[in-house]
Amino acid sequence: MRSTKASNAVERLKRRSGNAHYSMVRTGNGLFYLAEMQESGALEKVSEAFEQDDFVAYVNSLGPQQPKRVSKLDQAFEKQLAGRGGAKPAAES
Repeated sequence: MRSTKASNAVERLKRRSGNAHYSMVRTGNGLFYLAEMQESGALEKVSEAFEQDDFVAYVNSLGPQQPKRVSKLDQAFEKQLAGRGGAKPAAES
């Protein structure tokens, strides 16, 4: 099992939170947990152990979230949909 997906999630968390002390730990049975390096140099366990996909979802939910990027085309489409919301379909004869 590759852990690139999990390590990338931790790197994104470090950037979002500004805390470079987060670390990913992989257990002998293939589970992952989040840890944080303390001033004393000891690793403090931050989360329980998860399967890889659950770990990634957990890490992605932590820290400040970055707003989704919206293109001009997406904005125009949303505006178009909002304009149609009040219009009623023409009656068929």
